[in-house]
Amino acid sequence: MYSTSDFRKGLKIEINGEPFIIVDFLHVKPGKGGAFVRTTLKSLLTGNVIDRTFRSGEKVDKPDLEEKSMQYLYEADHQYYFMDAETYDQLFITKDQLGDSVNYLQENVQVSVLLHNGKPIGVEAPIFVELKVTSTEPGFKGDTAGGATKPATLETGLTVQVPLFVNEGDTLKIDTRTGKYIERVR
Repeated sequence: MYSTSDFRKGLKIEINGEPFIIVDFLHVKPGKGGAFVRTTLKSLLTGNVIDRTFRSGEKVDKPDLEEKSMQYLYEADHQYYFMDAETYDQLFITKDQLGDSVNYLQENVQVSVLLHNGKPIGVEAPIFVELKVTSTEPGFKGDTAGGATKPATLETGLTVQVPLFVNEGDTLKIDTRTGKYIERVR
């Protein structure tokens, strides 16, 4: 169990059987009455954000969470299949559970799958992925003043803003935390 004195950003706690991550917290000591902790929590199941106040010293449960390194296999009927490299067990995660991670999945890429009570609830993609440009407008020579950008569609369907020199068929390094172009890979 965690006490409110253990609270920090990124700590995963369980409330009424649902896992949450602490997005923000503030210890408050009013002039009268007991101290308390205001928190902003994000559900790891639904993604909903809630505000919750705890009395100082109140205890909350540790969630039964496990992170496993798994290999992404394929997508079928909006279900994404993953395989444990050690046991060869396979499981699927729906598109809703994946959230934005779906934009960075390529076959055979290693990802971190988050399990709650043995059931998959989310995926954390690698920090950087390399994706090929499938369509973009051609750039024009000399049209580089001011750091101009144009949209490019990548092989996973993700659209990012890229410099004008990027062409179809180029491979780009993308930051999965921000969804932004980093560099062109040769």
